[in-house]
Amino acid sequence: MSQPILKFSKEQNNDFFVVLRKRVNDYFKDNKIKKTWNPNMVVKTIFMLSLYFVPYAFLMSGLIHNVLVMLLMWGLMGLGMSGIGLSIMHDANHGAYSRNKNVNTLLSYLLDIVGGSSRNWRIQHNKLHHTFTNVEGMDVDIKERGILRFSPHQKRRKVHRLQFLYAWLLYGIMSLYWVTAKDFLQMVSFKKQGHIQGKEYQKLVFEIVFWKIFYYAYTLVLPLIFLPFAAGWILLGFFSMHFISGFILTCIFQTAHVMTSTEFPLPDENGEFENNWAIHQLKTTTNYAPKSIFFSWFVGGLNYQVEHHLFPNICHVHYKRISKIVEQTAKEYDLPYNFKKSFASAMWEHTKMLYILGKSDLAYNRS
Repeated sequence: MSQPILKFSKEQNNDFFVVLRKRVNDYFKDNKIKKTWNPNMVVKTIFMLSLYFVPYAFLMSGLIHNVLVMLLMWGLMGLGMSGIGLSIMHDANHGAYSRNKNVNTLLSYLLDIVGGSSRNWRIQHNKLHHTFTNVEGMDVDIKERGILRFSPHQKRRKVHRLQFLYAWLLYGIMSLYWVTAKDFLQMVSFKKQGHIQGKEYQKLVFEIVFWKIFYYAYTLVLPLIFLPFAAGWILLGFFSMHFISGFILTCIFQTAHVMTSTEFPLPDENGEFENNWAIHQLKTTTNYAPKSIFFSWFVGGLNYQVEHHLFPNICHVHYKRISKIVEQTAKEYDLPYNFKKSFASAMWEHTKMLYILGKSDLAYNRS
C-alpha cells in the first residue's frame, strides 16, 4: 500500500502567516532595504574565507616548521570551515545571499570546496528539513544514527541511556563522516526516494566524485607530500580541523530542534499534520542567545532559527530586526515562540533532551 502524501492543515490559524509575512515585507519596504546581503555580509564573507584559506596558504608555504603552529593552522581552518558553512554557503543555497541567482550558485559551491555536496544539501536541508522539520522519517537532520536517538518516535536502545555523555564526541566527527561517506549514502537514498532521478542522478554522481577527489587532494594529499612533518602529525591536524568544525556545526543545528521545548509532530492516517506549515515551524524550532552580538555574527544568525525557518529566503543579517516582528505576531495569535537566553542554556536543554530520549520511549516533560 502506498504511503499518503504528507500535507499541512489549511484550517489552523491561517491568518497568522499572512499577517506576519505582510509585516515583515512592510519592514523592508518602509526601511527601503533589500532582503539579501548588505555591507556587513560582504565583510563577513571575506573574513570567513580568509579564516579558512589564509591558514592553508601558510601551511603550504613551507614557512611553518613548528608542530604546534602547524596544528594551530588546522584549528583555524576548522573555524573557517564552520564559518563558511554557517555564514556564506547556507544563505547562498537558500537563494538568500543575493538577488543574483548566479552569485548564489557560485557561493553555494563553497560547500563542495570544503568537502560537502551542495546539491545533496539542497535536498536534505531546503526540501526535507525545512518542510518537515522534526518529522520522523522525513527530516534527515533527526535521522537515527545507530547510537544516537534524536526523536521520541525512534526505537530506543539500551545504549541511548548514555547518549547525553557520548553524543559530543560523535558531534565532533560529523563533518569527517560527511566528507567521506554521508554524501554517497544520501545520494543513493535520495534516488530511491525519488528526489533525484535519471540524468540528474548521473550528474550528481560525477559531481560528488569529482569534488571529493579535489577536496582530499588539496587538504590531505598535498600536505602529506609537501609539509615537513610526519604523516601522523598531519593526519592529527586534518582530524582536528574536522572535529572543531563538526562539533560547532552540529551543536548549532541540534540546539535549534532537539530540545525539551520543541515538538516532534506526526501526520494522521490521511497524511495530514495538525497545524499549518508556519505554526509547525514555530513548534519545532528554538532560538537562543539573542543578545550575543559576536556569537550571532559568527554563526550566521542561526541562533534566530525561528526567523530562518519562516523566512529562509531572507539573508541572516536581517534576522535580529525581524525577530521582534515574529515574536510579537506569535504572541498576538497565542502561538509559541521558543527561545533560550544563552547558547549555554540551549546546550543544557539539548543535553537534557538527549538524556530524556535515552530514558523514555515517547513521553517527555517540556520545562
